[in-house]
Amino acid sequence: MLADKRPDAVRPEPLNKLSKAEQEAILAVSNEKRFASLPPTQIVPTLLDEGVYYGSESTFYRVLKLHGQLHHRGRSAAPRGHKAPKTFEATGPCQVFCWDITYLPSTVRGQFFYLYMIEDLFSRKIVGVEVHEQESGELASELLQRTLLREECLHSGVVLHSDNGAPMKSQTMRAKAYELGVTTSYSRPRVSNDNPFAESLFRTCKYRPEWPSNGFKGLDEARDWVLKFTRWYNYEHKHSKLRFVTPHQRHIGQDGVILARRKLRMEAVKAANPDRWGKRDVRNCEPVGPTTLNPEKEHIKQEDKQAA
Repeated sequence: MLADKRPDAVRPEPLNKLSKAEQEAILAVSNEKRFASLPPTQIVPTLLDEGVYYGSESTFYRVLKLHGQLHHRGRSAAPRGHKAPKTFEATGPCQVFCWDITYLPSTVRGQFFYLYMIEDLFSRKIVGVEVHEQESGELASELLQRTLLREECLHSGVVLHSDNGAPMKSQTMRAKAYELGVTTSYSRPRVSNDNPFAESLFRTCKYRPEWPSNGFKGLDEARDWVLKFTRWYNYEHKHSKLRFVTPHQRHIGQDGVILARRKLRMEAVKAANPDRWGKRDVRNCEPVGPTTLNPEKEHIKQEDKQAA
């Protein structure tokens, strides 16, 4: 089989190609002292005001690039791109935690309480939660330690993902995570969807029917409300992304048994009334597989194909 030879084909030069003299004129004017720190978008209009036209802005950019002169100019730092956040996959509980802090309004204008919440990525269970009157790396580190002790996963290499807030990146929190054998992971700056599980959990919290729209009267009331929400979410709420089992059931490995019973029940009903069901299969009762934090695009496409 012959290789594709099109890139090696001999093509005639474009009729509108700049001559060597024209390219040298563009380089010369771009390197004038007055234009040394200006981009073509500033150079071309200035020359036009003087009644001179060498070429368009794109032509200037192309010529400068061809001659290795298309570099960042000026004293400001060159813009830097941010790498995509690292991907983590949880195949079981207590492998990857996501955490964040959100505001809880009070009845006093301008006063807020702060909800600290740690969620297990695999099971979506709230494994750590507290409410305080201020944001603090020290309070966050204490919550992390209590959570790891309760879940019996000290020094197990748990990944802790968060955004770039001050408490998350404080020296106290970093030191405590290192002491406890926790691997820290952070979102990209100013990218809100790098921590989607925590954001989704806060949305579920604040859209509950009993959410006090007028605010909490005090810290104790806020703590009581959050405690009730946590119990409901962990032990009663059937999560749509977990085939409608509760986070606690998923966390302790009961989801497989529960879903298998549901499948047997539906198959029995289908066998008793085959005409009503037709050729349709019963609903998918397979337990949800591993959960990925910030999956790569190719991974997302593969999951979509498998789901289809």
